[in-house]
Amino acid sequence: MEPINEPLNKMSEMEELKKKNNGENNDKEIVYSQAIKAGKRIYYLDVKKNRKDDMFIAITESKKIVSGEGDDSQVSFEKHKIFLYKEDFEKFMNGLQQSINYIHQHQDEAHPAVGEETEVLEEKSSSQSEGNASSLGGGEIKIDIDF
Repeated sequence: MEPINEPLNKMSEMEELKKKNNGENNDKEIVYSQAIKAGKRIYYLDVKKNRKDDMFIAITESKKIVSGEGDDSQVSFEKHKIFLYKEDFEKFMNGLQQSINYIHQHQDEAHPAVGEETEVLEEKSSSQSEGNASSLGGGEIKIDIDF
């Protein structure tokens, strides 16, 4: 007797639980799922197939909301979904990477971690002396994503 594939069982259990919780009874089959826990939020990355067997990604943000205090407290979940289709993967990833790079560059300069101040200053002076051709003037960022 072969051992049961543990991740596959957990994935199908999670799929059933999601369908029950969301009241969804649609024909979109989850073929892969990944949960990312981040504080009060959980991000679900679900690869699904539609009726034509085309795969796409459903990104769900689930945020835990606690209202009331003590015995009167009630827990609910606020959910937001984004559907990302194959033809948009590259544009989405490019825009996401540019946004992440911007945050790392500007957030790190404004609030460097202990021991990183010298490194950030060296990088800043180095990029200024090289005349960084890829930066946009005036502190503007342009993300070109077609919907």
